[in-house]
Amino acid sequence: MSTFPDPARVQVRRVRPEELPIAAAIYQKVLRGTFTWLPAGRHNAQVFLRDAVDEDVYVAVLDHRIEGVAALYRPDSFLHSLYVARRGAGIGKALLDHAAGEAPGPLSLKCQTANTRAQAFYRREGFGITDQGDDGVPWVRMARY
Repeated sequence: MSTFPDPARVQVRRVRPEELPIAAAIYQKVLRGTFTWLPAGRHNAQVFLRDAVDEDVYVAVLDHRIEGVAALYRPDSFLHSLYVARRGAGIGKALLDHAAGEAPGPLSLKCQTANTRAQAFYRREGFGITDQGDDGVPWVRMARY
């Protein structure tokens, strides 16, 4: 028997204003726990809240609890954020599929080079590397067409 819930139970919807602090807390917690190659204080909830003003923010809800967040910069069909509190439960895929359905064009994103786990996830979901760069932290741009 699986320890993870049925992915069909994950509901994705636009964040409600009063839920933005919860979404920002997930962003901060996941970044600090995952991006161990960067100083823990580099990413914080305030960065997410600042960027969210110009983005469409979606949450994944499972059993009445927000378990993930995605932010789409609609003008460029750019997935700016996708963070999940619980991996392996279909939450990331549900958020990604929802954002792709909301984007006006093919979805793209940037992923830090050191974040090989995320790159593997996006590759499984049909994304490929289209560009790379370094703005203080090496990154790859990925897109799905």
